[in-house]
Order: sequence, then structure tokens, then C-alpha cells
Amino acid sequence: MKWLMLLLAGIFEIAWAIAMKYSNGFSVLIPSVITAVTYILSAVFLALALKYLPLGMAYVMWVAFGIIGTTILGVLLFSEKLTVLQIISIILIIIGVIGLKLFAKQL
Repeated sequence: MKWLMLLLAGIFEIAWAIAMKYSNGFSVLIPSVITAVTYILSAVFLALALKYLPLGMAYVMWVAFGIIGTTILGVLLFSEKLTVLQIISIILIIIGVIGLKLFAKQL
């Protein structure tokens, strides 16, 4: 359940970042409202996950979900370009998250 809460926190983090892009600096109402709601949901689910997970581990994974998800959606939705170094860096983040999960003693 703790990992589901952290995953939901990450999904809502991605959602608010994408909605914020669509809000055009909070000048478009619906994406602005979606940004606020998903931002709050992301914080709530992160807080729930933190009841059961160490802060450092949970925060790193939450941020990593956001980085990976927003990068992928940025390419797909907004035609953003990635350099080879950016792709390698994202792969290293993924490897780091997997390493944290595999080698965490308390989890």
C-alpha cells in the first residue's frame, strides 16, 4: 500500500506539471484548477507514503517519477527534444531508483 501511495503521488506530480504547462502561466482556467487539485493530491499521497517510508527514499523516488514522467510527456505532448546526454542522465536516474529499491534494508 505504501508503494501505491507513493506511485499515486508521483502520478499526480506529473499531472500537475503537465496541467501547469497547459495553463499558460495560470491564464487558462481549467488547466489552472487541475494544476491546483493535482498538486494537493500529490502532496497528500506523498504525506501518506511518508508515514511508512523513510523520507530520503520516498522523496527521491517521488522526484524521479516526476522527472521521468514529465520528460516523456514533454516529448510526446509538446514535441520537446532530448539530447543523448539527457537520455543517458534519465537512464541513470532510473538505475538509481531501481538501486534504491533493491538495496533498501528497511523496505
